[in-house]
Amino acid sequence: MIKTTVEVKGMMCGMCESHINDAIRKVFDVKKVSSSHRKGITEIISNEALDEDKLKATIDQTGYTALSIKNEPYEKKGFSLFKR
Repeated sequence: MIKTTVEVKGMMCGMCESHINDAIRKVFDVKKVSSSHRKGITEIISNEALDEDKLKATIDQTGYTALSIKNEPYEKKGFSLFKR
């Protein structure tokens, strides 16, 4: 799995976060997407790396600006009663 972090300029409130999250969900097959207007970022968890140009265009079409995109491997961290 891949974690994609996008620096987004222009988010001011929770509705801004929702607009971006909804736009990304409509265009990409993602496991999870969350945005923070306070931090100015959107984090996306997906099975495969996303097309960065398409991601930037999707965010830009919502009226916000995607500044930088960073990809890194993602491992789900969870609580387990059993040791491996």
